[in-house]
Amino acid sequence: MTDAAIVANGLTRRFGDLVAVNDVDLEIAHGQIYGFLGPNGSGKTTLIRMLCGLLTPSAGTARALDFQLPEQAEPLRRRIGYMTQKFSLFDDLSCKENLNFLARIYGLDNSQRQMRITTLLNQFNLEPLSSRQAGAMSGGQRQRLALAAATLHEPELLFLDEPTSAVDPQNRRDFWETLFDLSEAGTTLLVSTHYMDEAERCHQLAILDNGNLKTQGVPADLMGALKGRVIDVQGDGLRAVRQQLMTSNEVLSAAQQGDRLRVLLKKPVQDIGVFKQWLPGDQTLHCEPAKATLEDVFVETTQADETPC
Repeated sequence: MTDAAIVANGLTRRFGDLVAVNDVDLEIAHGQIYGFLGPNGSGKTTLIRMLCGLLTPSAGTARALDFQLPEQAEPLRRRIGYMTQKFSLFDDLSCKENLNFLARIYGLDNSQRQMRITTLLNQFNLEPLSSRQAGAMSGGQRQRLALAAATLHEPELLFLDEPTSAVDPQNRRDFWETLFDLSEAGTTLLVSTHYMDEAERCHQLAILDNGNLKTQGVPADLMGALKGRVIDVQGDGLRAVRQQLMTSNEVLSAAQQGDRLRVLLKKPVQDIGVFKQWLPGDQTLHCEPAKATLEDVFVETTQADETPC
């Protein structure tokens, strides 16, 4: 087996005239949590479905766990898990019945089934809920059940398509701790999300927009590349200040956050005095450099070629 769990070159998927994924190159190492960040319709789900063999590419090549796709999709499926965005288990079966049914689908014999189900009920804190119907479980509980089901057969590669879209922040936090446990044990995970805080947790991250891979890398490196390009402005009349800043060719975006205006520049400025020249001269404003966030990275990569508005 190669050092990469997944390699894709020029991966493309068209639906008629719509290009859902356009010429994407990827190389994902074993044991990593690799994130796809992007808005709805950016191509995240389509890309995941091609990489797990559920969708045939229109162009390009892909290999997962040394299986060529889509030609070897069938043997690959025995070694991957897939947790869909929408809860896809049976509402009228209990937690344990759902796991037992899927374990049979995966081909586990009786002793394996009992051992894995017992282990997963304990691992995901589902033992007290083992007799509860899935339809009567909360969003966070159903999420844990879905992840347990996706890992019943101990897959080497796990695909998670916006898995936390219907749960509260605490459940999302706990869920991600579980993902890191799986990563530490050697599982490779691909996670699509539109939450910035989740994307920042990934070992590697790709930002998608309109089917195009705009950038990829370690989240800290992506944020570090914007050093000198983010300024916080504090003072009165921030709405008018924003309106003036957005007329400058030097400003990519300006967004108010509470009592501050967060300004993203097209190029770094070394001297804050240069930036102040673009502000209204009749107001007292406090300006200071700020550390870039993934939201800034996302705005920079998806709006850099657009006209500010």
